[in-house]
Parts: sequence; C-alpha cells; structure tokens
Amino acid sequence: MTDAMESADGSAEENSVVLDAKGLRALAHPLRVQLVGLLRKYGPSTATRLAERLGVNSGTASYHLRQLGAAGFVEEVTERGNARERWWRSVHQTTEFNTRDLADREPEAALAFLQSVAATYTLRTQRTLNELQTLPHAWRDTFDMSDCALRLTPEEAISLGQELRAVIVRYRRDTPDAVASAPKGAERVGVITQILPELVVPAASSLPSDPTEAEGNPTS
Repeated sequence: MTDAMESADGSAEENSVVLDAKGLRALAHPLRVQLVGLLRKYGPSTATRLAERLGVNSGTASYHLRQLGAAGFVEEVTERGNARERWWRSVHQTTEFNTRDLADREPEAALAFLQSVAATYTLRTQRTLNELQTLPHAWRDTFDMSDCALRLTPEEAISLGQELRAVIVRYRRDTPDAVASAPKGAERVGVITQILPELVVPAASSLPSDPTEAEGNPTS
C-alpha cells in the first residue's frame, strides 16, 4: 500500500518517505494521518488551526504533532513561531508502505496504520458527499464512485495497480507550491484507488439462482 505517486517505470517519487517500524507505529493513529495530510495539502500551520479543522482541542493536536516530529514526519518552522505559537510543516509530500517484511514483523502496527488511512479516506469521501449539492455543476459532474469485480491472479492484481498509478502520474500533482502555476480553473481533486482481494466468498452453488430470492430483495 502506498499513497505516494510512482513514475511509470515504478520508481518512487521524490520527497517521499518509506515507512520503517518506527514510522509505522507513529502513524498508527487516524488523527496523526490527518494532521500530516493537512500539512501536505495546505502547507505550514499551527496546532490551533489544525485542531479547528479536525474538531479536536489544540492540546491534543499539539501532542500528536510532537509525536510526529519525533518520528521525522513533521518539523517546527522556527522562523515563523513565537513564544505563544509553534508552526509546523510536513517533511515529506508522500508516504510509502510497501514492505511485506515490515508488515510481517509489525502486524498490529501495520493493521492500525492501514485502518487509520482507511478511516481518513472515508472521512474525505463523506465530506465530498456532504458538499456535493453545493458544488458548481461542472465539478459536480466530475464526482464518481464505482466498483468493478474482476477475477485476477495475484500477479495480474499487482500489474493492475501499477497501470493505475502510471495513468495517475500523467496528471498534475497538487502541492502547496503548485497552486500559483496551475492553469485557471484548476482545483484539487482527490483520487483514491483501492484493490481489495475478496478471497472468502460463497460458492457459486450456494447463491440463489433467482435474484429475487436473495435476502432483502422484495418478492412482490
């Protein structure tokens, strides 16, 4: 799993951090994943401002920022801070977690991290849904949620992920520094990809032959 963009030849993007055991444990909390995401999205900020965005108190945000700082994900912007207020910025623009050995060594931390990322994705989707009816029509028409069931080998599933990333990297990355150079009308668009193995499924013979016999379907 990675939220880093990769080039078409599979090399990692610059300014990306590959998680080690320490980093994995540091990000095994949904609030920390969100804090890093906000700093990457909007640039430097304070615990107070970040707390307002996330609906938590500033003390909680400050604590988690310090933990992220100790793990090397964020750093203090000393030239902007003062005795009353500390500013923070993200050290990296993307995070990669794609080491099977690390997941095997740290199964609980790996699961907690992935659950934190999944929870963050769910919040982002729900936020867009809540705002969908107020979006300009041109942007409302870009919204898409879809799923497609495929029958693939593990090798084919890996190839699919690589092909999807190759398509995505052809488009303009959004960073705080890229805003000024983007063309008129360009806005941030989140692209979330998920490849979900579903190995435990009912046998074909156990499925109802008539769709109306399925549980929850009306028969009249």
